[in-house]
Amino acid sequence: MRILNVNSCLNTKVGGGGAERTFQMGRFLSKQDGVKCTTLTLDIDLNANRIQDQAPAVVVALTCFWKRFYVPLVNASNWRLICNLVNEVDIIHLMSHWGVLNFLVYAAARRTRKPYVICPAGSLPLFGRSGWLKRMYNLLAGRAIIRNAAAWIAVTSSEVPHFESYGIPSHKITVIPNGVSNEDFPITDKSEFLKRYNLPDVPIILFMGRLNPIKGPDLLLHAFIQARKDLAGWHLMFAGPDGGMLSELRQIAQQAGVSDYVHFLGYLGGDDKSAAYHHAKLLVVPSRQEAMSIVALEAGICGTPAMVTDQCGFGEIGEVDARLEVPATSAGIARGLVQLLTKPDLLDRVRHDFEAFVSRQYAWDSIVIHYIKLYRAILRPVSGNKRV
Repeated sequence: MRILNVNSCLNTKVGGGGAERTFQMGRFLSKQDGVKCTTLTLDIDLNANRIQDQAPAVVVALTCFWKRFYVPLVNASNWRLICNLVNEVDIIHLMSHWGVLNFLVYAAARRTRKPYVICPAGSLPLFGRSGWLKRMYNLLAGRAIIRNAAAWIAVTSSEVPHFESYGIPSHKITVIPNGVSNEDFPITDKSEFLKRYNLPDVPIILFMGRLNPIKGPDLLLHAFIQARKDLAGWHLMFAGPDGGMLSELRQIAQQAGVSDYVHFLGYLGGDDKSAAYHHAKLLVVPSRQEAMSIVALEAGICGTPAMVTDQCGFGEIGEVDARLEVPATSAGIARGLVQLLTKPDLLDRVRHDFEAFVSRQYAWDSIVIHYIKLYRAILRPVSGNKRV
């Protein structure tokens, strides 16, 4: 089976969870017997190590002409390359929704009648910047891309209504959650990590993600301030690139007199990211909108419990403990912090239970099997068709 994965970005600093999902999919699908996987992307902050780590999947990167809107350089050569890639595979997997690269691959797939599946990973709603541009994209191509897919993949059941708003019946949607690989998060030297970032060796609450409104870092900071009287000795650590809120968050911390207890580390990757997860006592995902948080799974595989909002599309976390899901408000997050962090025995039990839960249900080795089954169902021979 030959698969073409398509995502405009493979760099997690820029592309976030969708980039990581595409990266891991290609990597683990290619390890399956009889499967050959190619990932088509743009060269946005893409380095040789990232390409090498995707192996055994092959990465093909087009030149990005306009980084802000992920617009590739469109010329005759690149169009031929896209057509050749589409022509050589059995099935195509489009990740995300808003992107010129997806449209180009869709156009090539329609010409060659190659089946494709689409996984927006929470990107279907008209949320965030450039709303008018997204409406125009949907009018010209976006809705057709969704409508003409051979299958539709949601990363969580809460994403199903997003497809329904595009006219896709719920019974046609396959839910395949995000996954995680424990080999990507080795235990590292905590003392070196603390020294490198000038951090005190104290209990840490961790935020991992872009500092922009949709991720809710302001909600977490306000919650931390509200709960301060009950959280003596605890510090809050923000790990992630600035998405437009860094100066505002610093100002909030300063005005509340908690600057000495709040740390902004910027983007973390590799061993530093793993060290942050292992050192933290609790990860908080305060998102205003999310399609199943990958960082929650990453924390879990490192043995760190996660508390998420009820807008994260990860209601399954309630199977571990109902207190791990809270309202997406500063007051709701503050209550959750106090409930979890003032009871050491509870936090320790939740830590063990959450790690086991993530390892059991969200390991990539198991998740890719669901993709293989879906692809084979689409390619199953029908009326003499020889596709396999």
